Amino acid sequence: MRHQVQIKPNEHQFYVESNETVLDAALRQGINLRYGCRNGACGSCKGKVLAGDLHYEDDPIALSDDDKEENLALFCAAMPDSDLVIEVDEIDLDSAIEIKTLPCRVQEMNLLSDDVMQLFIKLPASERLQFLPGQYIDILLEDGRHRSFSIANAPHNDEFLELHIRLVDNGLFTPKVFNSMQAKDLMRIEGPHGSFFFHEDSDRDIILVAGGTGFAPIKSIIEHLIEEQITRTVHLYWGARTKADLYLNELSEKWIASNKNIHYTPVLSDEDAAWSGKTGYVHQAVLDDFNNLEPFDIYTCGPPAMIIAAKEEFQTKGMNPASFYYDSFDFANDQ
Repeated sequence: MRHQVQIKPNEHQFYVESNETVLDAALRQGINLRYGCRNGACGSCKGKVLAGDLHYEDDPIALSDDDKEENLALFCAAMPDSDLVIEVDEIDLDSAIEIKTLPCRVQEMNLLSDDVMQLFIKLPASERLQFLPGQYIDILLEDGRHRSFSIANAPHNDEFLELHIRLVDNGLFTPKVFNSMQAKDLMRIEGPHGSFFFHEDSDRDIILVAGGTGFAPIKSIIEHLIEEQITRTVHLYWGARTKADLYLNELSEKWIASNKNIHYTPVLSDEDAAWSGKTGYVHQAVLDDFNNLEPFDIYTCGPPAMIIAAKEEFQTKGMNPASFYYDSFDFANDQ
């Protein structure tokens, strides 16, 4: 059954079809709600239900009992049981950016570490995908499911789309990338997607925090900053288990050698006697280095636990929540 959703305070309205989430329906009709993982793990899409009823197929990870008592909901997983009135953030995306479904061909594959593959994909000669630095695409699988991967190249360098794909045990797609995919294989993609992107309209200094392959959208942002000659001070923190997991460490060091405004701090979580750099949680390294985070725009990409910890603990050092932008990487396991 179809239900109407009204958004406060701007009075936008849209309709949700049967077995469709509020977020999916909003995006389908051009309403840009904030979101990240799209499966209830990160909390990016959280908002308040002012009127009406809804349900979830599975209890979302990022919705606490306290949230439920306050009538908060995760709209990426919520399905209406009635008409709804909700209060939720909308994102002002560039209206000129069109979401496209396109065929593509695998152009090049490079193994960056034991479990990270760099994939370059080529679109048809007559097509280019316009996107904002930090956004992602969906790879469309034959059974109708999709897998989301951040775009690692900057928008100006769009001859190929660059993806960093981590091998997921029991995954539906990533084992094929590592075991059977070859150059010239064909796929279909959809995008760009995501409310995580670099905000041009700020003059604040920047802290970038990446966990694992959360480095991919951060790479897109940094290469965009360099291309546009944006001189705001940038502090990059990249957290990984081992030095080998810093799979493009030399590129990061090249950035700081060539750009005085960019600073780079790698952080390892596994002990390594040969490692003289920072260890522990990557967000803790930021807390250790800065007494006041209020002056910064902070962009964070990585596992949900890292995002949640950073969002909570950075506020103890003065971070303005409105200046905290994040993309939560939750890997799908299909076993």
